[in-house]
Amino acid sequence: MTPPGPLERPWHTMTTAAVAEQLRVDPAQGLTPNEVTRRQREHGDNTLRAATRRGPLRMLLAQFADVMVLVLIGAAIIAALVGDPEDTLAIVAIVILNAVLGFVQEYRAERALAALGAMAAPTARVRRAGEERTVPSHDLVPGDLVLLEAGNVVPADVRLTDSVRLSVEEAALTGESVPVEKDTAPTSATDAPLGDRHGMLYKGTSIAAGRGTGIVVATGMRTELGRIAAMLQDDTDVRSPLQLRLAAFGRRLAVLVIGLCTIIFVTGLLRGEPLGLMFMTALSLAVAAIPEALPAVITVSLALGARRMVRQQALIRRLPAVETLGSVTYICTDKTGTLTENRMRVDVVQAPCGSALEASHVRTPLPHVALTIAGVATLCTDVQGAADDAAADDAAADDVLVGDPTETALVRWATAHEAHKPSLEQRWPRIAEVPFTSERARMTTVHAAAGHEQRLACTKGAPERVVPHCDRMLRDGALVPIDRAAVLQQAEQMAASGLRVLAVATNSDHGEPGDPPDALEEHQLLLALVGLIDPPRQEAADAVLTCHTAGIHVVMITGDHPATARAIALRLGIETDPTAPVLTGRALADLNDEALREQVEHTRVYARVAPEDKLRIVRALQARGEFAAMTGDGVNDAPALKHADIGIAMGLGGTDVAREASHMVLLDDNFATIVQAVREGRRIYDNIRRFVRFVLSTNAGEIWTLFLAPFLGLPLPLLPIHILWMNLVTDGLPGLALAAERAERDVMQRPPRPPQEGIFAHGLWQHAVWVGLLMAALALGTLAWARHTGNAHWQTMTFTVLTLSQLTHIMAIRSERQSVFRQGVTSNPLLLLAVVATLLLQLATIYVPAMNGVFRTVPLTLGELAACLAIASVVFVAVEFEKFLVRRRGLYADPAAATPAS
Repeated sequence: MTPPGPLERPWHTMTTAAVAEQLRVDPAQGLTPNEVTRRQREHGDNTLRAATRRGPLRMLLAQFADVMVLVLIGAAIIAALVGDPEDTLAIVAIVILNAVLGFVQEYRAERALAALGAMAAPTARVRRAGEERTVPSHDLVPGDLVLLEAGNVVPADVRLTDSVRLSVEEAALTGESVPVEKDTAPTSATDAPLGDRHGMLYKGTSIAAGRGTGIVVATGMRTELGRIAAMLQDDTDVRSPLQLRLAAFGRRLAVLVIGLCTIIFVTGLLRGEPLGLMFMTALSLAVAAIPEALPAVITVSLALGARRMVRQQALIRRLPAVETLGSVTYICTDKTGTLTENRMRVDVVQAPCGSALEASHVRTPLPHVALTIAGVATLCTDVQGAADDAAADDAAADDVLVGDPTETALVRWATAHEAHKPSLEQRWPRIAEVPFTSERARMTTVHAAAGHEQRLACTKGAPERVVPHCDRMLRDGALVPIDRAAVLQQAEQMAASGLRVLAVATNSDHGEPGDPPDALEEHQLLLALVGLIDPPRQEAADAVLTCHTAGIHVVMITGDHPATARAIALRLGIETDPTAPVLTGRALADLNDEALREQVEHTRVYARVAPEDKLRIVRALQARGEFAAMTGDGVNDAPALKHADIGIAMGLGGTDVAREASHMVLLDDNFATIVQAVREGRRIYDNIRRFVRFVLSTNAGEIWTLFLAPFLGLPLPLLPIHILWMNLVTDGLPGLALAAERAERDVMQRPPRPPQEGIFAHGLWQHAVWVGLLMAALALGTLAWARHTGNAHWQTMTFTVLTLSQLTHIMAIRSERQSVFRQGVTSNPLLLLAVVATLLLQLATIYVPAMNGVFRTVPLTLGELAACLAIASVVFVAVEFEKFLVRRRGLYADPAAATPAS
């Protein structure tokens, strides 16, 4: 990035003459070609430069550095030494699959800067040496005179020198829901937010209406867009909770497996077992103990979850984001287009010094002219494409209306009240107008009825600019003298509730048509105060309530006005205290990082924030140990989206930059979709825990069986082929089928799992220990009983009991609390099918002659098989009893019993 230099100045506080003097340019002539060349050498191209990134090969090799992956590679080597090429190939395939997925995800993430650069305008119109010409935007230099009009993308940061009804769409940078009026006046505050710098235009924004001329004050990486690009160049890699937990799990498991296999190997040798047999047994047990199916189960679980979420309008760009959603404790959301409809709407119409007007009053003709309040409001607009029927009020008709969002909102409202703009314009054609300017803050159109000399003035604008020119007001259908102070106080109260307030007034006379139109702006009749707002989505309030029930804090971070932000937050339930402070970007800048970490715990609404503010908020939450999700749609959201634990971009109204920097994209731009995504994320994590619970318990059963047999004076219970078979059939199909388990009923009534919580929390390791011991006791008990009775089938029976007990166990652990009978035995048909298939495969090892030789088994009698099944069923009964204790006594302090955060 270009180092700080003399160009980093508060241009918005300087007059246009001072800017021209500082940059040594004549505003009438522009720069000379020689000066342009010199400045291009000094300042470089007007482009966004990407940071040095890792090459594809380095990205790919980095995928194999994870502890769990290294453990799996070791398992593959062990399987090869044992002489099991099938297991070796399966493990290697899983490792490669995960590496490719990780590589693709990381490579796609690097495209964020490319999308950011694509926002730049390809060409720009400039004035150089007194002549207007079109040049490539990357050739612009500080001091260039740029000419802009509606539809143009601003090619650099520009200080306006001239403007005509200029308004700019800055939502991508500031979050403002409506175009911002621009003028040439300087802004007094040096630290004014971008949205309040009315004399500045910024690279990447677009001209909504009007035209203007300005001096380029910053190019390339020195622009506001360039500062955001610099923040995106940070290589910080935020790991998901799942990745963190599995890394710790892999390290512990590797140490445990190596230690136990060593003990079993040495113990066998001390008992006089053959060296080759014990070596094969120890290695086989190592392969069985390491859950090489775990990455596959996780990948399948996340992929199935991502597929389900696409049907719910949520596109996952990085698979770990599915699980991360289930762990977030804070959702930091933008306002415009995410919580709101991103469409201005008339919210309330109030009579001067009165209450809200009924629809009948709005449609009642005015005393002095055959028009209604709605008719006056719609005539005083420049909206094109309005329909002559009520359909214009429908959202589908928005594509037809062309004009300022505030004016289109007025036209939609007026049409709904039977004031159709085309019909009115036929009866009252416009003969003159006094245009809106930032200094006047009002607009007046003059109309004349066909065949009459009477002129009609329709005025709308800021109350403080309209009310002083009124001497009458309309109240209860009658004309009364105006109380200006009371009306202005009423307007302030409306604005304090987050509304954008317009005053609508009218006037008529019988003067000469040649009289100046602004003469009709005096002695006007004030008709009403109109309050407009970008309304909240209907489903957003329910979604926020669900988040609170689920223990997730919702925080609004917007570039909009504090009063508007507070009003929307109160309507949605994000904030419940009307007196609670709204933290602005200016106040936030006064806080150091430590003070901000204290503040974020209590603040629910942030307004007038800059891109670095959003990033600071996310990092402050993370510093407190929270997992933060960030939603957004603009360029200004991209750094926070990338650095959040999960970034959620808008698919419809969002920018490519935001989507590329995110982990997940909402295809419908609907905050309520996040609730469904959170539910899915919690289901996925629960299913992964189920698999870990299952595989640890079953592997523990195998280890305890082999470990305890020598100390009980029993022979080696299982052969290496038995261990590998159980590892393959029970950890395979049934384990993968757990990924299809449905969400439990209380999944959204419990708080998020603490970010620091390990995967063994809430009784998982205790369960694995005692269930493993129970399985070993049943298997060794079967062995001892069979040998005591002289049954020569003792090893086949031990093998069968251990395998069947694992199948009954997986049926019982489908929930940590609920009984399987309450869930429904057939509620997961895929798991039921997998259990049946595994049972048939196990029976094949016993009763198919060709497999008897491979597995060293013998056919069991019907009584022996029934006994094995009955003994294995003890595990199912025991686990169901454990769940009964969890429900009755709160065993293991189950998280569902905790009180959700508000």
